[in-house]
Amino acid sequence: MPQKKSEFIRWFEEVGKNDVALVGGKGANLGEMAQAKFPVPNGFVVTSTTYFHFIEETGLKQKIAKVLENLDVNDSKALTTAAGNCRKLIMSASPSPEIKEAIIAAYQKLSEGKPALVAVRSSATAEDLPEASFAGQQESYMNIKGKESVLKTIQIAWSSLFEDRAVFYRAQKGFDHLKVGIAIPVQLMVHSEASGVMFTADPISNDTGVISIEGGYGFGDAIVSGSITPDQYMVKKSPLEITSKHIVDQPKMLAKGTTIPKNAEKFRPESELFWVDVPKDYREKQKISDGLILKLAEVGSNIEKHYNHPQDIEWAIEKNRVYVVQTRPITTLTVQDDVKPTTTVASVPQSSAAPTLNQPVLLQGLGASPGIATGPVCIIKDSTEIDKVKKGDILVTGMTTPDFVPAMRKAVAVVTNLGGRTSHAAIVSRELGIPAVVGTDLATKTLKKGEIITVDGKQGKIYSGKVDLSTGQAAGAIVAPNLQEMLKKTATKIYCNLGEPQLAEDIAKRNVDGVGLLRAEFMIANIGQHPRYMLEKGRRDEFVDELFDGIMKFAKAFDPRPVIYRATDFRTNEYRGLKGGEKYESEEENPMIGFRGVSRYLADPEVFKMELEAIKRVRRYHQNIWVMLPFVRTPEELREAKKIMATMGLYRTGTFKLLIMVEVPSTVLMLERFIGVGIDGVSIGSNDLTQLILGVDRDNAKIANIFNEQNPAVMWALEHIIKVCQAHGITSGICGQAPSEYPELVTKLVEWGASSISVSPDVIEQTRDLVAQAEFEKVRMRKFSA
Repeated sequence: MPQKKSEFIRWFEEVGKNDVALVGGKGANLGEMAQAKFPVPNGFVVTSTTYFHFIEETGLKQKIAKVLENLDVNDSKALTTAAGNCRKLIMSASPSPEIKEAIIAAYQKLSEGKPALVAVRSSATAEDLPEASFAGQQESYMNIKGKESVLKTIQIAWSSLFEDRAVFYRAQKGFDHLKVGIAIPVQLMVHSEASGVMFTADPISNDTGVISIEGGYGFGDAIVSGSITPDQYMVKKSPLEITSKHIVDQPKMLAKGTTIPKNAEKFRPESELFWVDVPKDYREKQKISDGLILKLAEVGSNIEKHYNHPQDIEWAIEKNRVYVVQTRPITTLTVQDDVKPTTTVASVPQSSAAPTLNQPVLLQGLGASPGIATGPVCIIKDSTEIDKVKKGDILVTGMTTPDFVPAMRKAVAVVTNLGGRTSHAAIVSRELGIPAVVGTDLATKTLKKGEIITVDGKQGKIYSGKVDLSTGQAAGAIVAPNLQEMLKKTATKIYCNLGEPQLAEDIAKRNVDGVGLLRAEFMIANIGQHPRYMLEKGRRDEFVDELFDGIMKFAKAFDPRPVIYRATDFRTNEYRGLKGGEKYESEEENPMIGFRGVSRYLADPEVFKMELEAIKRVRRYHQNIWVMLPFVRTPEELREAKKIMATMGLYRTGTFKLLIMVEVPSTVLMLERFIGVGIDGVSIGSNDLTQLILGVDRDNAKIANIFNEQNPAVMWALEHIIKVCQAHGITSGICGQAPSEYPELVTKLVEWGASSISVSPDVIEQTRDLVAQAEFEKVRMRKFSA
């Protein structure tokens, strides 16, 4: 028997927050606001009953069940194939005439005779499951016009129930794919003169006493996609008062209508929106009046009171009237009490002075990664000889590059002729948890193949034979923190720097807030071949698959904590070492300041897109992967890189953040211009920034003593960066080696207001202790001065 049409369609005013099972979370929220008389554009919901009726009457239920039978969702290729086949089945079927007629009738009623522009949203639901469990796993579609387009888009929205990430999530949580439904809200689009997003608490500072409003001219798709930078207005809640404004230059906006220039560029091929120029007299002006800012804040405050929780609200303005098009709870707030002092948990003791020994020191270098190890020497000249290194060897070489990593994983220690404490050998050794001594000058000449030596990675000394240094700690051992350590929290996020997928699971078990620097280079070095070489050999998918597998390990291990993926920052000499690299990489006199970072992405966007595709695929399953762009020299470079990311469907959103590394002096001096292009935060690369400010090659052991992140010029730059970011409401962090080397710098970073500190795994707990104490002192001094 056919269902009644009333079962297929519900209008917003007919539903409320208790109707999630029928109309989904978004539909229930829109209906709740409509009933509470908030200014919500009218609309209706194609109910979950309609979807279930559709898959039943077309025989899709049995077909989908067969496709998903015995699916291993951890097999990414099998998952992609199965999910894609489910979507194809849905798109190839035809809804019954009753369903089509009900939807068309509702659309025509909503349009009032003339085809209306609508938003078609989607949200999964189930009788016993809150919709928030599926947040971000289905798609929404804006600016749809005409009954045929609406019907087609609703069917596309149904198929989004079988996006890879949604299938993966349900399988992981043990939900029956065929018992989870989907409802489709269809809502009138506002003819936006201005639009934006409003947070009824500051999501950066967690301040619940303020409202943060972002706005720009035209339709909101421009802001949501990250194509423009909006104004930002901060409003105090009680009493309502504008406390600050950040006004930006907006050169273009999204619009529609009959006055669109003939040569205007479409926003998207299927969209009714076009890019048009903002008149010059209005570009640098405040986008909405003070009166409308306060009206928005009033509406937002009332919605927050209605839901009794801070809200993330999308808004639009037409003819000076405020509309709310969507609201959802802010889920990222971590409101904290005043920081209280915590008892420091002692690590395994290790003497700060060298042991008194009769055993002569064979070599002295720079201690670059702490720990003690004994083993046979294995000397290799370059990366072509890494197969010589066996498990338990001490790797001795001139200097390491990313393609040495497979050998470094086998070694119990690393010794190099060249390099400083921030060299590749030092950084990777700390991450692997093995001792390293760098800058010895003569290691490859003094040490002999097979000779047994002991390496003291803290003191930078190498002894002949097996020497008991009585540190009480095995080389490379990671001391498991006790319960008190695991419960210790700080307002400043403590992240770690990683690059080796094999370490992800172990490090994720520790008291760390996420990965502040996920180095792409190590994973690409493990692939072993130049990406352009693989691309031209028709092996693009192989490269993407391998990179996807590596990133996936980090995302899965740390979820829901953020993992900030730094896009590749290979220099030409490092890329030449990969198979096929000599064909594509010229020899540079100074690769450190040569063809690297964002400049490389713009010169070869196809290779950059391979990385982005891997990121996008990972985000189907885990939304905690963000992207950070390295070595950005100019705002124009950043703008062009964002355009490439946009072509791959990667835009700044509530769950996807875009950061840049600040490691070039120009970025420090023009930071406000970079922020104006549109970013969510910065991370200071103290290693590169220090060497470029001081003009010091960090890998040159002869001048390593000059390389100092506490130089006054560097300290000025760090403070300037953090305070500019604070003023503009974006996050600031540091991911260089400086906090690991200089505990006193940690205190300064907390004092200045850094959002996060990212360190090597060996000093996570130590850094947390330092930050906790610094935060306590900051709060104590603030109360004392008050």
